[in-house]
Amino acid sequence: MRIANAVRPRLARAVTAAGPRIARLAKAVRPRSSHLPRPRTVRTWQYTAGAATAGLALAAGVVTVAGPWDANGQRTAEGDRAAALERSGGADHGRPGTEAGARPAPSAPPVLTGLGGVTSAVGPRKGAGGGQALPDVLAPFLDASALGDGHAAAVVDLTTGERLYGTGAGQALTPASTTKIATAVAALSALGADHRLTTRAALEPDTGEVVLVGGGDPTLTARKGADGWASLRTLAAGTVKALRARDVHEVTLSYDTTLYAGTAQHPIGVNENIAPVTALTADEGRTDGSAKGPAVRVDDPARDAAAKFAALLEDAGVKTTAPGPSKATTRAETLATVSSPPLSALVERMLTNSDNDIAEALARQTALASGEPATFEGGARAIATQLRKLGLPLSGASFHDGSGLDRDDRLTADLLTALLVKAADPGHPGLRPVLTGLPVAGFTGTLTDRYTDGAAGVVRAKTGTLTGVNTLAGTVVDTDGHLLAFAFLASGTTDAQQAQSTLDDAATALAACGCD
Repeated sequence: MRIANAVRPRLARAVTAAGPRIARLAKAVRPRSSHLPRPRTVRTWQYTAGAATAGLALAAGVVTVAGPWDANGQRTAEGDRAAALERSGGADHGRPGTEAGARPAPSAPPVLTGLGGVTSAVGPRKGAGGGQALPDVLAPFLDASALGDGHAAAVVDLTTGERLYGTGAGQALTPASTTKIATAVAALSALGADHRLTTRAALEPDTGEVVLVGGGDPTLTARKGADGWASLRTLAAGTVKALRARDVHEVTLSYDTTLYAGTAQHPIGVNENIAPVTALTADEGRTDGSAKGPAVRVDDPARDAAAKFAALLEDAGVKTTAPGPSKATTRAETLATVSSPPLSALVERMLTNSDNDIAEALARQTALASGEPATFEGGARAIATQLRKLGLPLSGASFHDGSGLDRDDRLTADLLTALLVKAADPGHPGLRPVLTGLPVAGFTGTLTDRYTDGAAGVVRAKTGTLTGVNTLAGTVVDTDGHLLAFAFLASGTTDAQQAQSTLDDAATALAACGCD
């Protein structure tokens, strides 16, 4: 996997500076097979001391863009930092047009910890933290006033499935963008990791009308150099070729968004952090040409995408009318198509960048696969249905969207850790992108500028920030070489930066602990 030039020196400096500590923290948790051990079954794990560098290098290949946002439409500290990032991120998500595009999603251990090296067994939990009890280690952080008037936490050993710690773990709190973990699990479970979303241009045989049919791909782009994502330019070129073969040089153009139903506007209203949700959109309806961060969005992304498509046809010599809404008939003949990368790549991009537009699109796709209407409400029901089928603990959980922007969402620390345990289960290999998509502390996505003086490269976690809400859920390797899942939720916070730092410190303490 390639590493962005901007990241490579930071990796080398981080590993060199940390020395034996990072090597110890990053004991690579490689099972003897390509899968993680089954939860609730003790397995012998292997580690390689030299895998810290390899694991960090692999982790740096994840795309970095924007973060989650305040449900009241306010910029959050998390969003401001993500928007300030200079690079657009990493290398290969298995995009179409590459050999990797046909491969299944990577298994978690190589991505989490690195490949190769001399190995030796990692035994049972040894209590390398000097015999400290885990509650004693975490209490100074989780009981801090910075976490407001309500908090919950859970820690689970993914090696054994053993619950190691819990406080208020069954209490349902506002999860913010950690909701995206649930959306990812539900979408992968309903659709499969290899599923792709297709946008097509179709010709009506009776009228000669060309219809641009939205397939719900939130990553469709009209930019030059699409870098493997589905390109509106490629679709236009294929359409022009097919029309010329029919000696057609002028068409009536329309667009079809009927795959989705209900209101397109998220309950937070007009907002720079999410576009109206529609089955046809290009570049997430951004008006400033950016690919990340907050941006003013067009009020009708479908019309905007169709207008861009019309301009591309015109540039190639095919005259069009001004596009308007329509619906393709079953007799419409497909002229050209473009498809998204596999769902595994969309999930990884969503989690790494905390992409709200992808999250809401995946909620609607999950609804369609579950027999629900493709609306906010239908997506919320479908997510709950899919998680219930997986036997996950839904007591107290309440879904209202796929992104976590809705302040009425409720999740428990128990559910968040259970989602991560399920993603690690070798019986569900299609859920692995939930782990591989988590941002890497100090290096990628919404954790790029966090943990720079903490457990950089060792913590992988989904962030969540709304006004008065700070959450963090992910995985960490402790000093005994055990892979742990954790979830921290705090409500009623008054200083977002201080609350965020406290949660980061708690995760760092967890990484440095081989607690009893």
